[in-house]
Amino acid sequence: MTVTHIQNDQHLLPLAGRAPLKIASGQGSFVFDTEGRRYLDAITGIGVNALGYSHPRITAALVDQASLCVHTSNLFQNSYQGALAEHLCAMSGMDRAFFSNSGTEAVETALKAVRAHGRAMHPDKIDLVALHHGFHGRTFGSLAITGHSTYRQPFEPLSPPVTFVEPNDFCGLQRAVNDNTGGIILEPVLGEGGIFPLEPDFLRLARKLATRSGALLVADEIQCGLGRIGRHFAYQESGIQPDIVVLAKPLGGGLPLGATLFTTRAAAALPPGSHGTTFGGGPLACRVALEFLAELDGLLANIQERGEQLLNGLLALRQRHSIIQEVRAKGLMIGIQLDRPGEPFVERARDLGLLLNCTHETVLRLLPPFTLTSKEAEQIIETLDRVMLVSYGDDAAPNHEGRAHS
Repeated sequence: MTVTHIQNDQHLLPLAGRAPLKIASGQGSFVFDTEGRRYLDAITGIGVNALGYSHPRITAALVDQASLCVHTSNLFQNSYQGALAEHLCAMSGMDRAFFSNSGTEAVETALKAVRAHGRAMHPDKIDLVALHHGFHGRTFGSLAITGHSTYRQPFEPLSPPVTFVEPNDFCGLQRAVNDNTGGIILEPVLGEGGIFPLEPDFLRLARKLATRSGALLVADEIQCGLGRIGRHFAYQESGIQPDIVVLAKPLGGGLPLGATLFTTRAAAALPPGSHGTTFGGGPLACRVALEFLAELDGLLANIQERGEQLLNGLLALRQRHSIIQEVRAKGLMIGIQLDRPGEPFVERARDLGLLLNCTHETVLRLLPPFTLTSKEAEQIIETLDRVMLVSYGDDAAPNHEGRAHS
């Protein structure tokens, strides 16, 4: 049978502002378009392709498992789901895992547990506390706790009741949490919100307040977790233990896979029959996820080294180009704060063979693969230097007032 390739998007719902680039293949840190042009991918499918493209271990597992069994449903056991749950619980200090298909589904699972847990304590204990500029997904529940009003307003009213607090606002967090608070949900490093790390003491305060009020603390590690900052989970840097952890992006090695991890106490809120999934945790996705995790520990040092290399290079660029106001970085999770809209920079970088994206309107976001080499990191820096010079010429003047967070 011949497959017909439609050359335009006339039958797609036009929701995504997609670049005029059709990717045909990938190898390592690079992708190739249908014309054979090569691009260094420093956004990796928004943090999904953490091992780059066509990784031999991932490819071998995909091919082998696809020839055996792709899907069974959760009416039956498969050979990899239990092993993956065990591995994730051992890494995180959690006790139970539920698998879904995406990050927003993982968040929805967490919200159902928070609601059930709170209601069991008191009928009114259903309020949530989340952060301004946080991002947790686009389904109704996850959208309700996403701290970007432009995402929420077209679909309001949303549920449940949510109080938003500024990141690292200690007093604001204390005021927001009360006896009716059922859960506190936050990203230890805000991704869509511009790569803002939360202070360890802020995370410790969230843990303290959740415990005191009987609420559940939910750590959204969908973007910052599973190695992205150079350790397994970003919350571990503060020494806290959440009640629930949500995961996705790199977990499935490029396949759709989300996970919600629970302590025993939090898991009790979802008894048998209270939640479910058709596709989540299938044998193909879980087997590939195990292969990704088997590679992860050996890459943590590289993540830290390449992250430091990129940070130092970007700080040097900040001194050369006044349009760079600040560089914020945790491992291979990097935000370049500009003094103007970032989309023109994204387009120019693409013309020069570098893929990145803009978030929060003025932040260039880098989420390179964990396998990034020193030479490739240097290529990112050199290309960004050219982007600044070519785009703005003399306007890219020396700057000595920027700041860096790492």
